[in-house]
This record gives sequence, structure tokens and C-alpha cells, in this order.
Amino acid sequence: MKKKLLAKVEALEPEMLKTLAEMTAFPAISPEAGGEGEGRKARYILQKVKDLGFSDVKVYNSPDPAADGGERPNIIISFPGRSKRRLWIVSHMDVVPAGELSLWNTDPFRAEVKDGRIYGRGVSDNGQELVASLYALYAVKELAVTPEFEVCLAFVADEEVGSAHGIKYLIKEGLFREDDLVIVPDMGSEEGNIIEVAEKSICWMEFTVEGVQVHGSQPHLGVNACRAANALSVSLDAALHDAFPDEDPLFDPPFSTFEPTRRGPNVPNINTVPGVEIFCFDCRVLPSIPLDAVRKVVDAETAKAQQKYGVKISCKFPQYVEAAPPTPEDAPVVSELRAAISRVFPGLEIKTAGVGGGTCGAYYRKAGIPAAVWGQEADCAHMPNEYAEISHIINEAKVFALMMAGKETD
Repeated sequence: MKKKLLAKVEALEPEMLKTLAEMTAFPAISPEAGGEGEGRKARYILQKVKDLGFSDVKVYNSPDPAADGGERPNIIISFPGRSKRRLWIVSHMDVVPAGELSLWNTDPFRAEVKDGRIYGRGVSDNGQELVASLYALYAVKELAVTPEFEVCLAFVADEEVGSAHGIKYLIKEGLFREDDLVIVPDMGSEEGNIIEVAEKSICWMEFTVEGVQVHGSQPHLGVNACRAANALSVSLDAALHDAFPDEDPLFDPPFSTFEPTRRGPNVPNINTVPGVEIFCFDCRVLPSIPLDAVRKVVDAETAKAQQKYGVKISCKFPQYVEAAPPTPEDAPVVSELRAAISRVFPGLEIKTAGVGGGTCGAYYRKAGIPAAVWGQEADCAHMPNEYAEISHIINEAKVFALMMAGKETD
């Protein structure tokens, strides 16, 4: 049965590419990013799902007055298995804007197949996984295979700008259970050998340093916010790294990162001492380190800078997210996924890993549901000329189909 199932997936390649290309023509961009939401794309997918013969299909609409039709749709396909335990594969319909069109070699919303790839905005993030999971289940259905678990496919809204109308909404609606096996295929490697099970905490900091603006020839009459900001940035960098040298080999890099990043404009001319300076840090902190401990170091360095330079310093946190508990490396979803990957890629060394933060697996983990994040992906999401390798789409569909079928393909 394994050979028949994998051969069926391979035979579906033309239909997968056709569906992915047709989906790309619907720019499912969130209203926050200047779009109208996922409505038109969702209607296309619902018709496709109906054409493929799936009957247990529900739509959960999250209200959003800014979106087309005032709603953000989430599509759920359910397919019965031999047990009541459920396997979820969760992919997202929304995409980011195309960006600077002159950087594209093709129309971002008219998919083009060339040299073993399909090009277009959203084909990699997250179209290939949506299509792979849909046609994996279609292959299982067409071969009359009864899955190991009840299979649930979720095509969700709003991933690119926070998931309030997507995964978070569905969790709040009570769709998921703690014993669910949840795969979020929204991150991966070229080899398909990494299962992401953990994330670092995220702490973004924006500092505003206020001094007194004066003429550059009379600095003694003012308070130079630029000098104080420079000194604070350097002292913070050193203090945070000194305070938190811990390492965890699950992550790459294995240590916490504290990076000075954005610097705001101050004055337009050279001969003015700036009175206000704004700068930012992006911190990705190992889960073993509470963010409160990071804030104590920040507060201490800020107090020193205020006293030394005579400035006022305020700090806000655009993101302040404690890491969710990691998915255990021996969790059933990880074991089942690892086994399916091994059957598609014999001999591949598969490893579990943690990342710097930001995948949707964290929402499930915070809700007490172990989740695994996996895919075989080219690293081109959000870039001009985004593409998906056709071989990756087929391989993902094979892994998903084998996970669904379970012991019936032994």
C-alpha cells in the first residue's frame, strides 16, 4: 500500500501545480498590510475542496470589519479515521504583499512554472503546504485508505500579522484538544531534516532618550541625547551578554541574542546637537531565562545612563513574549512525523531543534497542545521571486499521506 500511495501522490503533481497556480491569483493580503483579507481565496479553495469530493467541511469566520465581507474565513476539512484521536495539519491562506515590483522577474500574482520551480507570491509561504496537505488527503481518499487518526486540515487566516483571526481564534473557539497531533508546516529546511519543537522568548525594546537640543558650537548649553544613546546601547549590549551566557544545544545559535537594530532619525543637519534619540534592540532569549531578569538588567543600565548623562530615558516593548513550553522530543506527533519523514527520505538524519521565535507552533504549545513545525522549504519566503521547488511539494505530500495512513501502509 505504501508504494501505491506514494505513486498516487506523484501522479497528482499536475493537479497540485494547477491548484497552487490558481490560488496564487488571489492576493490574500491582510487589511493591516493594505489588502482585503482571504475571502476570495477561501471561496476558490472551498470550490476546489468540493470538486475533490470532500463533504465534511466547515468555515469558521472571525469578524473583521476591515476585510472583504467583514469576515476572515478559516476552513476546516475533517476525514474519519480508525481512532477518534485527531491529526491536524495547519497551513495559512494569507500572504505578504509583493513589495517592490521591479525586483520581480514575473508577475507575483500570476504563477509561473520554470526549471522545476513554481514562482509567485505565497507559493512557498504557505501555498505549497496547503496544496501538499490537501492532495495528500485526496490520495488517501481515492485509494480508500482509512487513516490511522481522524485527519483535520485547517486552512487559516491572518498568520502573517499575528493570527488573531486565525489560529488564536480557532483555539479560543475550542477546536483543539490536548491529545491532538498538530503539525504546523510553516518552517523548514531544504533537506526536510529539521522538526522544530521549541522557540526562544522574544523581547523587542525601543528606547527614547531625551536631552536638550542646541547648536553644535555650544554643546555645553544642552544635553546630547545622541551621546547618551550611544553609551547606553554599548553598555546594554555588554551587560546583557555578560548576564546571560547560558547555552542550549537545541537552538541555533545555542545562546540568547541581544542585537542593537533600528536607529531613528534625529536631526537633519550636522551642526545641531540632537535632543531626542531613538534606538531599538531585538532580543531572542533562551526559554530558561525569564524576561523579567532581562528587564532588571535593562532597568539598571538605563538608570546609570540617566544619572551619568542627565537625560530622560523611556523604554517600550513592541514585542514581549515569553517562550511557550517546548514540545517534548518524544511527543507522539514528533515520533509519528519522524517515522513518516524517514520513510520518504531513507537514511536522512532527522533532528529536533529550537528557533529564535515566531512560528505558530507557539500558540498551540501555550494552550497545552504539543505541536511540531516541519516542512521541506527553500529559504525564500517574503522575498522577491518567491518560489517553491516542485520536488518539495511532492515530498511534503508524501510525508503527510504516510502520516495520515499510518499502519495501513506498513
